[in-house]
Amino acid sequence: MANLKLGKLPDRTSSKMTITLSAELGQALNDYATLYRQTYGESETVAELIPFMLAGFLEGDRAFAKARSKGFPTAGTSEKSRRQPDSGSD
Repeated sequence: MANLKLGKLPDRTSSKMTITLSAELGQALNDYATLYRQTYGESETVAELIPFMLAGFLEGDRAFAKARSKGFPTAGTSEKSRRQPDSGSD
């Protein structure tokens, strides 16, 4: 049995997403889904695997984790709203 970096997915509700991929990346993801099925005996679509693959990638990115721990602005949060409130004097 293959020793994949991505473990067997937990039970979850499915969701739908749409992305555009290069032909090479699309084929690689299809190949991964095939190997996942052979390894775990369960068929998962590429769309079902991608969120877990991305989560694993982000969890393993030390520079990203360090930047997040320092409080860099995140999507939907403006720089101004992340600043500490001033003492009231301008």
